[in-house]
Amino acid sequence: MQRRTLITLLAALTGGAVLPTWAQTGSKDEAPDALIKRLSTDLLELVKKDPALKKGDLARISEVVDREVIPYVNFRKMTSAAVGPQWRQASEAQREQLQQAFKGMLIRTYAGALAQVSDQKVVVKPLRAAPGDTDVLVRTEVRGKGEPVALDFRLEKKPGEGWKIYNLNVLGIWMVETYRTQFAQELNQGGIDGLIQALSSRSFDATAAAKP
Repeated sequence: MQRRTLITLLAALTGGAVLPTWAQTGSKDEAPDALIKRLSTDLLELVKKDPALKKGDLARISEVVDREVIPYVNFRKMTSAAVGPQWRQASEAQREQLQQAFKGMLIRTYAGALAQVSDQKVVVKPLRAAPGDTDVLVRTEVRGKGEPVALDFRLEKKPGEGWKIYNLNVLGIWMVETYRTQFAQELNQGGIDGLIQALSSRSFDATAAAKP
């Protein structure tokens, strides 16, 4: 996967992770394409201005992800889908550990890509959805130097909640399904605890799952 695509993937994964408090004013009725446009634009602008984020400061990135990303991403659903059928066999404590380990792995893997953010902008394509739909696909392109990068978001909306991201597609590759393949190898070898240990390891090669 090209370096530019890693930048795109990190921006997608962190969603609104580094949005200032004033920017989190979207109502529960905010349209999904408007949400993606707002989060992506504000994220890219803030990354350009925050030296700690540009340097890949893991503590800073983790801080803003914990504070800001959860309202916009169904991370529990994302993690359970990546783990696959064995998620149902995990205890609640193990599920929490899996979510934290998965998040930490993503931050470690893509933190360095933030330094490459420069003149990218996100263009949201027209939304193809009916007014009552609760599961939609928002298609975007990240444009900068070189060819545009296609980036699609899957979002769902539950009663009383706003739209939340639960999967994304970079250049035709769905993130959750790709990670599920790699996680299955760890699960077959060491079960749930083995996967938690692997995800927590700084030597775990998550980039292998992200390659086409």
